[in-house]
Amino acid sequence: MSVYRRNAFRATAAGALALILASPWSAIAQSVLRLVPQADLKILDTVQTTNNITSNHGYMVYDTLFSLDGKLAAKPQMVESYSKSPDSLTWKFKLRPGLKFHDGQAVTAKDAVASILRFSKRIPAGVTMMQFAKEIVATGGDTFEIRLNKPFGLVLETLAGPENPLFVTREADAQLDPNTAMTTAIGSGPFMFVREEWVPGSKVVYKKNPDYKPRSEPADGFAGGKLAKVDRVEWLVIPDSNTAVQALIKGEVDIIEIPQTDLLPLVRKDPNITVKVIDRVGTQAIYRMNHLIPPFNNAKARQALLYATGDQRDYLSSMIGFAEYEKPCWAVFICGTPFETQAGVGDWAKGDKKANIEKAKALLKEAGYKGEKVVVLDPVETHLAHAQAVVTAQKLREIGMTVELAAIDWGTQSARRQIKDGPDKNPGAWNIFHTWGGGLAMNSPLSNTPTPSACDGKNWFGWPCDEELEKIRLEFPLAPPEKQKEIVERLQKRFYEVVPYIPAGQFFAPVAFRKNLSGILDTPRLVLWNIEKK
Repeated sequence: MSVYRRNAFRATAAGALALILASPWSAIAQSVLRLVPQADLKILDTVQTTNNITSNHGYMVYDTLFSLDGKLAAKPQMVESYSKSPDSLTWKFKLRPGLKFHDGQAVTAKDAVASILRFSKRIPAGVTMMQFAKEIVATGGDTFEIRLNKPFGLVLETLAGPENPLFVTREADAQLDPNTAMTTAIGSGPFMFVREEWVPGSKVVYKKNPDYKPRSEPADGFAGGKLAKVDRVEWLVIPDSNTAVQALIKGEVDIIEIPQTDLLPLVRKDPNITVKVIDRVGTQAIYRMNHLIPPFNNAKARQALLYATGDQRDYLSSMIGFAEYEKPCWAVFICGTPFETQAGVGDWAKGDKKANIEKAKALLKEAGYKGEKVVVLDPVETHLAHAQAVVTAQKLREIGMTVELAAIDWGTQSARRQIKDGPDKNPGAWNIFHTWGGGLAMNSPLSNTPTPSACDGKNWFGWPCDEELEKIRLEFPLAPPEKQKEIVERLQKRFYEVVPYIPAGQFFAPVAFRKNLSGILDTPRLVLWNIEKK
């Protein structure tokens, strides 16, 4: 982008921000929390997508049956009490009294059951649990049961998963086919979605839910009392990072969820701003190949990408650029966790660029690659994904591949990655897209979204197929804790033979917020309850 166009863009963005801040609603509200989100909200349905921005929206308007506390233990949230039968096959749950949806309807067990069933048709942890389930039924107005065919030791962890959460919606909404996008956003959570003020590409608005009944315990991680301490929350979409930082410095916004790291020195100079890492587990950057179409329907071509990626440092420096926030890591289930292992990690991780390029070229030749175009999706306004895409395009060219870097926005990537057809049938076809996953989801074979490799074509976008890998993965929830690490080691070894996706490094993204805010929780992702603005 030229200097002229960049300055014009920033002027336009600043003008748009001024109009947003001039909203009469903002003047009326007693307290307003303004956040620059990590991306624009395009999809409301939290089952339809694994995009973090949609899950963040879900945390605002919905509630969960269980949540993880600060020690990562599953705690009841909407559930008042629960029990497990001696044979571990029947789990009984009772909802807390007084729970209401934003339209005034009481939350019932039928809502919970329908929400679990819809979630379990698309989200990997739920899909896995249902392979052990006989039925999930409401047994009363506020009671329901999960009845299993065989013990599944991770029931509570599935209900409490923080990265692709099981949000409870109204039964009528949850009965919608999970492959059809839900367009409503009526939950029972601490905030209410103000649909009439939603301006895609510009602003998302929430207001405090006066009927929300929080738990009595203090907020702790994702668990405990979700107290809305501001009357109104505005997500202000500011694609230009410099404009967003200037707005934070001027006090026009209160928080930037993921500030661009090359601007952190400027932010840190301001005594009124705090820069803090609240996620101690970290995030895994990844890129995903379309396994259904050439060239990456061939395992040798996917293995070539391991050597092209090398030691991951090019990706981390492009995305982050601060050594204190970067961690090269080839452990599929996250470094610094109990399932960190080097099993299956090859010479590519040593970072010998010359040797890696030669090996990658040899693997492409074995795969039969003949110069076909590789389409790399590039969501230019989303820094973390855009930075990865640019690096990947360069690395593919270095190993002799023909690359089209397709400039799009994040919402378009979310739509295009659903396309299975090749370029001969669909001009929207793709070969690679980039994203990232929170460490708490990626660190378990149960909840790691891109690892399931069943050959039914119903797994996550990219659709890898390897029955051996899937067989090993399904051993995990059946195993006692002392056997799980051994399963993870076998799983990772097979992973790097078939390569469902490429880990591009682990990082710790800070948030930046003004010091007149208090109560920001140390959670793997930013949540907006418990925050007070003075």
